[in-house]
Amino acid sequence: MQNSYLQLESPGIISAILVSGIGGTFQYGFHISVMTSPSLFIKELVNKTCEYRYNLYLEQWQVSLIWSFIVSIFCIGGLLGALCGGRLASKYGRKQCLLMSDVLAIGGALLMVLSKTAISFEMIMVGRFIYGINSGCSLTVHMMYVVECAPKRLRGMVGVTAISFISFGKLCGQLLGISELLGTEDRWPWLLGFSGFTALLQLVTLPFLPESPRFLLLERGDHKGCTEAIRRLWGNKDYSVEVEEMLEEYAALQGVHYHTMMELIRNQTVRWQLLTVIVASVSLQLCGINAVYFYSYDVFSAAGIPEQNLRYAALGTGLFELFGSIVCFMSIESTGKRVLFFRGYVGMAVALGLLVITISLQNWVAWMPYFSMVFILIFIFWFAFGPAGVSGPLSGEIFAQSFKSAAYTISTTSNWLCLFFLGMLFPLMVEHLSYFCFLIFLCFCLFCAVFLRMHLPETKNKTVLEITAEFDRMHSKSRGAQKTSSNAHTPNAIQIYETKL
Repeated sequence: MQNSYLQLESPGIISAILVSGIGGTFQYGFHISVMTSPSLFIKELVNKTCEYRYNLYLEQWQVSLIWSFIVSIFCIGGLLGALCGGRLASKYGRKQCLLMSDVLAIGGALLMVLSKTAISFEMIMVGRFIYGINSGCSLTVHMMYVVECAPKRLRGMVGVTAISFISFGKLCGQLLGISELLGTEDRWPWLLGFSGFTALLQLVTLPFLPESPRFLLLERGDHKGCTEAIRRLWGNKDYSVEVEEMLEEYAALQGVHYHTMMELIRNQTVRWQLLTVIVASVSLQLCGINAVYFYSYDVFSAAGIPEQNLRYAALGTGLFELFGSIVCFMSIESTGKRVLFFRGYVGMAVALGLLVITISLQNWVAWMPYFSMVFILIFIFWFAFGPAGVSGPLSGEIFAQSFKSAAYTISTTSNWLCLFFLGMLFPLMVEHLSYFCFLIFLCFCLFCAVFLRMHLPETKNKTVLEITAEFDRMHSKSRGAQKTSSNAHTPNAIQIYETKL
């Protein structure tokens, strides 16, 4: 652990983490939380636009329908961005793809800032769609870039930073939305346009950082560029072992076709890796985190917090999520992904069970809402400490380079689809089940804990070839098949490399 922290002192890695994060997954987290504060102002703009331009006076249900579409169109754009992100990252490189995504975000921000002046809620709708494309692309490419820039021993720790920026983005959306900052009738367009500032910041700083070393070597065959990128990122350390391992993987990939999404889905040799990634991605939405955030306002209100102060209480949930991701960052190298997954989901399941009990009793016991508040914060902590912190970068660790872009695309696409459908179904679940909907999420948390415990090998300090062999060993039908499978990767890669030399 100490060596990891010492290595993280390299300015190159720290710069890559900060610069890629502020215009990467930060955008996704920010747009998830930012729409709560200006919702009334945007609905007023919808009414004003229809009255001014079309001479129409909308009923409340019509305004709510337009508002729901403005919110949900972000998911449609995100799905499109996720589908394109992996392919663009392979064709143009990780850096270039992030820079193109920044241009989109700046365009969306201009639409947001000018929407009130132009009296056009349609500009907000288009801006949300563009923001969705930007977030979907950045969510994929940022994780690819930052994981590929890290040395093997720091891969897990650096990967968590991509998720930490999601939590940071959520917190910034909540913080900037308070009335003392940008959450006012005059300043809300600047709140929605804030993403343009972070995108511009990345646009002017990212060109000074190198391209991903793994991309340069494994997809472009640029050995010299790879070595220079490693030197700039890792400093003047001995990285010969890392380069040897990448060269072995490069040798194994010679003549290997880079797979599309459909080819990855049909490929039986990586079936368990694909199932693991899909379960880990889907679980981020189906674990109940959105339901907990939804009910947190009712719980805080029952605990006696005045309505005008609920938004400040919500900042506490955002801070707790950020705190959990920081703890995950500090402990992942010593604990490992497999353990964090299991502990996180079990902790979340226990918290959900206790939350159902306390909410059901809060009308009879005056002090019970305080326990509900505690269990909400515990749930959020376990979510950030476990699944949220380790799910995102998983595709980059368990798939070989020829599958990686397709795997990231499938992972983020699964996440966006679940976010969209859960947004459609969750109001119905609340209407019919109330807080008992937590029991559904509890069962899903337990399923994920068992599935990942049984089917995901530990990835800490292992190469992709070693992890692939471990997957084959865990899921082989016979002892002989295990030996054949585990011996079929690394030795062959070394043999191919030696032959080419």
